[in-house]
Amino acid sequence: MRNIKLTIEYDGSRYQGWARLGKNESNNTISNKILEVLKKMTDESDIELYCGCRTEVGVHAYAQIANFKTSSAMSIQDIKHYLNRYLPMDIAIIDVEEVSERFHAQLNAVSKTYVYRMTISDVPSVFDRRHTYHCFKIPDKNLMQQAALLLVGKHDFKNFSTVKKSKSTVREILDIDIYGDIEEMQIMIHADDFLHNMARMIVSTLLDIGLGTRKKDVIEDIFDGKQEPSAPCDPRGLYLQEVAY
Repeated sequence: MRNIKLTIEYDGSRYQGWARLGKNESNNTISNKILEVLKKMTDESDIELYCGCRTEVGVHAYAQIANFKTSSAMSIQDIKHYLNRYLPMDIAIIDVEEVSERFHAQLNAVSKTYVYRMTISDVPSVFDRRHTYHCFKIPDKNLMQQAALLLVGKHDFKNFSTVKKSKSTVREILDIDIYGDIEEMQIMIHADDFLHNMARMIVSTLLDIGLGTRKKDVIEDIFDGKQEPSAPCDPRGLYLQEVAY
C-alpha cells in the first residue's frame, strides 16, 4: 500500500468543518468532499483520510495536511490533477507527496499554527466580509500582547474551550504574535495542539481586552474558573496556517 500525503487549501465558509460526527453528523464537510473524489479516483470504497488538525465550522486553511493509503498506481502528478479537477473550487490540493508507510497526519503532528485576520475601518469591506472579521475600532495591540504572554506556556486550557471530555486538557502555547496596522491586524497562535474552540476563545478574549471591554487580568481568572472566557470569535477570520511534523 502506498501512503499519500496531501497539502490542502480551503475556504471553509460553506462547510461544517473538516469533519462532523456524532449527533450533529453532516456530509457537508471538507473531509467528506475529498473522500468522495478519492473513492472515485482509486475505486477503493474503504479508503480513510487522516488530517493534521480538525478545523471547525466555517474555519479556513492555508495548509491543512492529510494522508490516505491506496493500492492505486496513479502517479503523484495525476493524483493532484484528478483531485483538483473534481473537487469543488473552494478546496484545492496544493501539493501531493508519497511518504513512508508510518507517516500519520494526525499522530505525527508536533505543533499547529492558527492565524486570525481582522480588518479595521468604519465601513466593512464588501470583498473581505467572508474571509476576515471586521472591527470598527482599532484594538490596543500592546494590551493584547501583554495578555497573550499570560497564555504562553503549558496550562490546563479546559476553561478556554467547549470540550466535553478529553484524556487531558493540558496544552502548550509556544508563541502568540499580534501584528498589523490601523487597517488590518492578525493574531497568530502556535501551540502543540488545540482543544475544541480553544483558538477561537483565546482570540475573542484577547480582542475584548484590546477593545477595552475586559482587563488583561481576566486571563488568570479564566484559568482559575472565576470568570468565563469570551464567546468563540467569528470563524470567518480564522485560518489553519501550518501543521508541523
